Amino acid sequence: VDGDGYAANALQANEFLTRFDLGKIGKSVDRTEWEMTPPTVNAYYNTNLNEIVFPAGILQPPFFDPKVDDAVNYGAMGMVIGHELTHGFDDQGRKFDADGNLRDWWTADDAKLFKERAARIAEQYSRFVAIDDLKINGEMTLGENIADLGGLKISYLAFKKTRKDKPAEKIDGFTPEQRYFLSYAMLWRAAVRDEYLRRQVRTDFHSPARFRVLGPLYNTPEFFEAFRVPPDAARGKLNPKPVVIW
Repeated sequence: VDGDGYAANALQANEFLTRFDLGKIGKSVDRTEWEMTPPTVNAYYNTNLNEIVFPAGILQPPFFDPKVDDAVNYGAMGMVIGHELTHGFDDQGRKFDADGNLRDWWTADDAKLFKERAARIAEQYSRFVAIDDLKINGEMTLGENIADLGGLKISYLAFKKTRKDKPAEKIDGFTPEQRYFLSYAMLWRAAVRDEYLRRQVRTDFHSPARFRVLGPLYNTPEFFEAFRVPPDAARGKLNPKPVVIW
């Protein structure tokens, strides 16, 4: 890095990283290497190593706060953990075995049932209108949508275990269950330009933030129970029957 300007520095950084990667040829895989830096606010599942990484950067509000109640943390960071776990069993992750090898280890019946349920998820999201007449690509976003749904359900089950023998104390007028879902929804607060949203729908394998909330909740009966909303009335024609994969 020197004073030659941004473009020159970017090219030099790319050259450095390319040489770094080429230097791995013929050597054993370094299983301690991360794909993200420690302050990155993100997380990932690596199919080839069958590993999940949560950098330190994401372990802070609004994802995790040791000073708040379980409902908030499980609805946020707990869901992220469940999301990455589910990636090991989404439409792509399920194709890799425990050692990270590309191998079909499912029974034919299990694979058939999974594909049928996954197709219903893809169909549901393909009906969501992101902006104007532009709809979400349910096939392209399938893996992330499955992981969102699985993560929400896994985390909710874990959260309910923390509630055993505890009174349903309200905070700010909300029950623990309601706070769980509110915490999840608040993770995806965002304000983006229309141009960004159109580009995201066409190129990103993640659904827009709004539908990362609505999609999983449409398929989660516990959400409707927590807020005492009639499921049929709330779901309407978008999803008359919740999809259950895991």
